[in-house]
Amino acid sequence: MNCAVSHCKALACRILFAEGDAKPNLGATTIQPQLPKRSLTMEYNTSELCDMYLDQVDVLEPMMSSYGGRSSFGGQVTTIKCFEDNGLIREVAEQDGEGRVMLVDGGGSLRRALIDADIAAMAAENNWEGIVVYGCVRDVDTIDELDIGIQALASIPVGADSQSIGEVDVPVNFGGVTFLPEDHLYADSTGVILSQEAIDIE
Repeated sequence: MNCAVSHCKALACRILFAEGDAKPNLGATTIQPQLPKRSLTMEYNTSELCDMYLDQVDVLEPMMSSYGGRSSFGGQVTTIKCFEDNGLIREVAEQDGEGRVMLVDGGGSLRRALIDADIAAMAAENNWEGIVVYGCVRDVDTIDELDIGIQALASIPVGADSQSIGEVDVPVNFGGVTFLPEDHLYADSTGVILSQEAIDIE
């Protein structure tokens, strides 16, 4: 009788030990991969900037709609002049754009989209602050998830050619404003303003 009891106790101990081994280690910490994040971005309020610096800024005529994941952006201008061809835009988007805004004079065409999800993602990856395009965008839902601000006339699903026809870093004019390379542009959901010198935002 005592032998049987001892045998049962030993068997129970082996079973409990095996079950304990099967339990997960609740004290272990699972390390999740960290996605790269862009540095904290500045927010701009064009209404307040106009109140403070109206004599210093030019104001684009109301014509733009906001796209992208940033509601406001600002920086030094890099200009592109092209028409229904986004090859040069793609090339510029591949460059380091930290502290810069891409200003695209697309001739106001509403027939082809100069900015698509690929270009917008590339610009965001290369730290461009934003894009202002006197033309159209497409892939709006995807673009709205990207960490970049975009101002454009409208959206249309038809894409542009990509033959790199156009000019970079030349003066362009639309919406009652002349944009020069190295000017400083600030944009939000209210509008777009331009200054020859950087504005003190602090």
